[in-house]
Amino acid sequence: QVHLVESGGGLVQAGGSLRLSCAASGRTFSSYVMGWFRQAPGKEREFVAAISWSGGSPYYADSVKARFTISRGNAKNTVSLQMDSLKPEDTAVYYCAATRAKWNWGTPGEYDYWGQGTQVTVSS
Repeated sequence: QVHLVESGGGLVQAGGSLRLSCAASGRTFSSYVMGWFRQAPGKEREFVAAISWSGGSPYYADSVKARFTISRGNAKNTVSLQMDSLKPEDTAVYYCAATRAKWNWGTPGEYDYWGQGTQVTVSS
């Protein structure tokens, strides 16, 4: 129903910045919440940020608050994650996801669709 594709990952030095983008296609309902998660090898998938379909009510994990900014495009079929002041512990595969849930945006199980992921590596 919904296809998500992430882009923008790469290798960056600690303190640097990256901007991730997620493009949605297919039957993308306007009520979908868009979120970003990340997962390092051997670790659980971790919530990063989410934003409502309208582009309001951004929600961030404490670990990235004040460093990352999530936003939606004008057409509401894209979502970006601006990552500043990157740290080595930010290294992970970052996934874009979509959910129709109105609550618990930080829970992976609430999300219905997932992208393939994009690698972010922060060197020290």
